[in-house]
Amino acid sequence: MIENYRPTFLVEAVYLLTPSMLKRHGVKAVLVDLDNTLIAWDHPLGTPELHGWLSEMREAEIPVLVVSNNKYSRIKRAVEPFGVDFVSRSMKPFGRGFKRAKRKLNLEYAEMLMVGDQLMTDIRGSNRMGIPSVLVRPLVQSDAWITKFNRARERRVWSKLSQKYDMTFKKGI
Repeated sequence: MIENYRPTFLVEAVYLLTPSMLKRHGVKAVLVDLDNTLIAWDHPLGTPELHGWLSEMREAEIPVLVVSNNKYSRIKRAVEPFGVDFVSRSMKPFGRGFKRAKRKLNLEYAEMLMVGDQLMTDIRGSNRMGIPSVLVRPLVQSDAWITKFNRARERRVWSKLSQKYDMTFKKGI
């Protein structure tokens, strides 16, 4: 069913989500994918916009938690400079990582928002758990080798979604 892959929102980039937007939608925490969403998969330093966004989230007391399929050591090395907590080997689109995030944050699924760049893992997984989702454009057009298979499937799913729904990326939610 194509609706399983439909994001709640489409936003150009994670750093366009403001605390006021999130609070207006009842969001108390942001779950975010790592590679090509928070940081470019091949460039771990992040952008000034990202650093500013993380500061805004801290000031607004909105936790940001990375939920990634990557292994512990890879994520730890990537997010340590940002001071962000994480869930590794989350096995998206399955529920394991989302359940761990729920326990860490002590929130209901509807109080979280999942932000990611892939329909097949991030959006499908959050939809399975009843977590509102945001699809963002990938930060770079190249992907790690393992993601290329998903991108091919994703193009077919995107085509079907676009025929049925307005799939225009916005500046916010």
